[in-house]
Amino acid sequence: MKKFPINIERKACSYEILIGCGILERLGLFLAGSNSPGRQIVVTDCRVASLYGDEVLEIMRNLGLRFDLVSFPEGEQAKTMATAVELMDRILGLEIDRDTRIVALGGGVVGDVAGFVASLLLRGLPYLQVPTTLLAQVDSGIGGKTAVDVPAGKNLLGTFHQPEGVFIDLRFLSTLSHGEFAGGLAEIVKYGLIEGGEFFLLLEERAEDILSRREDLMMGIIENCCRSKASLVEMDEHDRGVRRLLNLGHTIGHALEAESGYTLRHGEAVALGIRAELAISRRLSHLTREEQNRINGLLAALGLPQGLPEGISVEGTMKRLSRDKKREGGDVSVVLLKKIGMPFIARGIPETIIKEALEELRQ
Repeated sequence: MKKFPINIERKACSYEILIGCGILERLGLFLAGSNSPGRQIVVTDCRVASLYGDEVLEIMRNLGLRFDLVSFPEGEQAKTMATAVELMDRILGLEIDRDTRIVALGGGVVGDVAGFVASLLLRGLPYLQVPTTLLAQVDSGIGGKTAVDVPAGKNLLGTFHQPEGVFIDLRFLSTLSHGEFAGGLAEIVKYGLIEGGEFFLLLEERAEDILSRREDLMMGIIENCCRSKASLVEMDEHDRGVRRLLNLGHTIGHALEAESGYTLRHGEAVALGIRAELAISRRLSHLTREEQNRINGLLAALGLPQGLPEGISVEGTMKRLSRDKKREGGDVSVVLLKKIGMPFIARGIPETIIKEALEELRQ
């Protein structure tokens, strides 16, 4: 098992990340040994509840904990304010108090919605992240961002609410579909591009082993990503500075995801967003074509999409970018690359360049 802290400037909000196999047992011990072992509310989606709900509840039952499980439909389509309000009504009906803890058991959607709900109930309840997808384990489960989607775009209503801890169990990876697993790989490539060096080389050289989900390899990769994100969150909890480098692939990716009506998985959209932002970097003479081809080659080797699916409008995507929450002074903020391991935040990119980069994904 690996264990390391995220040291938030507000010391009371610091917490630990635990990674390993059989971490659910550690979760139970944490809940039982906490200073305020009140009622535990496990928030999950219907699919995860069917896979792991009984196991988690049995652990709690054996430790004599008071608990309830509340689930909602799976998928990005359920990540709405309506879902959040319904969950809050159901949880309030359980006669909760300030000692009640929310346990977010699921992927990125569950973590975002459960964290959002926890941040609002009784002006803020403690919560834990138990991410069950690769994407949530390496990215969305860490850092305290919570959100729901609205018609105008993805994650436009949200809060910062740090969890009490993150429990990452590698056993969850075995039940992921190929698409779910590949979605997490896009986030891992993002970390490789930010960090560069040996980590990016590892991803290139071990792509086949990564796809086979070798446990020892995945343990090291997940730990590396978590440590990278932890270091950025420690420096910039509220996403005003260096943490924004984690938006690599996301500014355009979120617009593509929303434009697809969320038929694109988040990881697929991020992979396409990375490809588009690489194309912008090259068109602005920041990145060489050789490095662009090298990165696109890794994305392809990991089975990530190489072109825009039919039905996604470039014009529609451009309109969604104009409403992006990362706009500053009227300009969209996009993370570009000078080379592998050297990302930077760019503003004021001509719309024609962004549009040309999106059109490049159709070729």
